Amino acid sequence: MNREEPSKIITTAVDEDSAFHYQALTPDLILTAIETLGIYPETGLLALNSYENRVYQFRCDRGQRYVVKFYRPERWTDQQIQEEHDFSAALTEQEVPIATPVIIDGRSLHEFQGFRFALFPSIGGRAFEVDNLDQLESVGRFIGRIHQFSKQADFVSRDTLSPQLLGDESLKWLKESGHIPSGLALPYFTVVEQILEKASAMWQPKHYKNIRLHGDLHPSNILWTPQGPGFVDLDDAKMGPAVQDIWMMLAGDRPQQILQLEVLLEAYEEFCEFDTRELQLIEPLRAMRMLHYNAWLSRRWADPAFPMNFPWFAEDKYWEQQILAFKEQLAALDEPPLSLIPQY
Repeated sequence: MNREEPSKIITTAVDEDSAFHYQALTPDLILTAIETLGIYPETGLLALNSYENRVYQFRCDRGQRYVVKFYRPERWTDQQIQEEHDFSAALTEQEVPIATPVIIDGRSLHEFQGFRFALFPSIGGRAFEVDNLDQLESVGRFIGRIHQFSKQADFVSRDTLSPQLLGDESLKWLKESGHIPSGLALPYFTVVEQILEKASAMWQPKHYKNIRLHGDLHPSNILWTPQGPGFVDLDDAKMGPAVQDIWMMLAGDRPQQILQLEVLLEAYEEFCEFDTRELQLIEPLRAMRMLHYNAWLSRRWADPAFPMNFPWFAEDKYWEQQILAFKEQLAALDEPPLSLIPQY
């Protein structure tokens, strides 16, 4: 996902919730919302890195550190958010170190002046190091424990990962958005359609079982604490193949990725069996994540935070680089999938 030099801003597209701005979410409103829970911030609000929602860290008057998360209106239903909260609470009962909302007056999801929000205990830690094989092994072990538990039931309200959800819907949005420069629209949509055709053909539901997933388990959603990994942000929890919670840990060239995958899966399988047929989904998942990211920026462009933080999205150069990246990804779809044979 390339970042270009700031320049002009393009005309915005209108999403079903893009007219919403967080401008009404003032510091006073945030503090008052927190105080309705009987929690009284002693420090100021430290904004954490989140564009989809608004997330702040603070210390209360009793010395405890919390994170408060205000959900983007109209994105999820109350039932979907509650299912996320219930899943994290159940994982915590399984002794999985995952951020779980605080229950106050029997509720984990709260509302104040139209904003839904939740309060979490702060997980202190440093960045997870993907190239640290000891850390990777520990993460693989916990992902195995998460999946061992998550297989026991299905989500009822959350989405199911599919080429239609991430691919077709993203392509449809981008075609209607007007955000692709006119001179680049044909080559962009041509290569994207070729990718989706190949990715969909490689997506064989009969070869895997949908299970409950973290859904967005990239390294930034893992903190390293003195006790080991701490998992955060179940906002994109969904049903899907187990490999979705694994492939984003892989980085570097093919030999490096094979080594990382071997470490991850050896630890993972201490708790949960992994179907190696899912390895063929890694490149299709990567391709669809690339496309979904383009559509996410387009959908959110009317939120003032996005032009301010992603100005390169408005540049022709960004879309030229995206075309090149998708061409490279198209070639990657033709390569043999990662394999650990004869070990697996």
